Amino acid sequence: MVEKVITLENVSLTEFLGVENNNIKEVAAAFPMSKIISRGNEIRIKGTTPEITRITDILDSLMEHYQKYGKLTHENVKEYISGGIQPEARPEIVSDDDVLVYGTKGVVVRAKTANQQKLVEAAEKHDLVFAVGPAGTGKTYTAVAIAVRALKNKEVKKIIITRPAVEAGENLGFLPGDLKEKIDPYLRPIYDALDDMIPAEKLKYYVENRIIEIAPLAYMRGRTLNNAFILLDEAQNTTPMQMKMFLTRMGPSSKAIITGDRSQIDLPHKQKSGLIESVDILKNIKGIAFVELDGRDVVRHRLVKEIIAAYEEAGQ
Repeated sequence: MVEKVITLENVSLTEFLGVENNNIKEVAAAFPMSKIISRGNEIRIKGTTPEITRITDILDSLMEHYQKYGKLTHENVKEYISGGIQPEARPEIVSDDDVLVYGTKGVVVRAKTANQQKLVEAAEKHDLVFAVGPAGTGKTYTAVAIAVRALKNKEVKKIIITRPAVEAGENLGFLPGDLKEKIDPYLRPIYDALDDMIPAEKLKYYVENRIIEIAPLAYMRGRTLNNAFILLDEAQNTTPMQMKMFLTRMGPSSKAIITGDRSQIDLPHKQKSGLIESVDILKNIKGIAFVELDGRDVVRHRLVKEIIAAYEEAGQ
């Protein structure tokens, strides 16, 4: 008899093993000549070398399925044991070419509008992309999905997400809590997007190990961000100096997406937006892409489109 131990990492044990370990029990039932025991995050297998190889292949396939779709059902386990997952067992059948991320609970994340698709294509071809548009156009959500896909595909080693904390005057020291607690309220939309795309336990692991790093823009000064996907959100609230500082943080193996909304500038009166200035200064540089989103890209409540149109008309 040969023994092998498999350690489960970055998964929800309850979701992967099943209620009362039913998923693993199903695998064990298919190989009565072997012994499969699950304790904590370890699966211990005893049996002949050929059977252990087959069991390991099945567990690897189950892990790949879980990482891709964010869940694992009892029916999925049966399909893999019988020799292959069937199409009807998948959460949703779509072309892999269209999918950015297979998120949690079977959510499929992909571009929903033409301009969102332009953002995806721009990020594939350029290391620096500006995505500018009104609220609700999905620019931040799409940017997060692009970054998560790059991390899952091992194109980068980490994701860095930042934004200016204008409401706190960038003086976060007076707020209670540690750095993460100070900036979290300003990054809630980012966390909501990440929750849709990465299982809770894996997201916690990423954050704790700084694979996904959340930091206010003021803390980017002096750093060189290499082999990372960097997202600057709410860039309309950067000053010209902050924007220049951020743009010069990029390392040789980094990619960045800058998102912002010209209509929601919260800077003090007469303070020029770093986003607006940078778009004008950098518009002729090859290798930088600019994507404009508009009311047609709004994916929130139908009234949001009408609200945006009304404000644009009033502004004119």
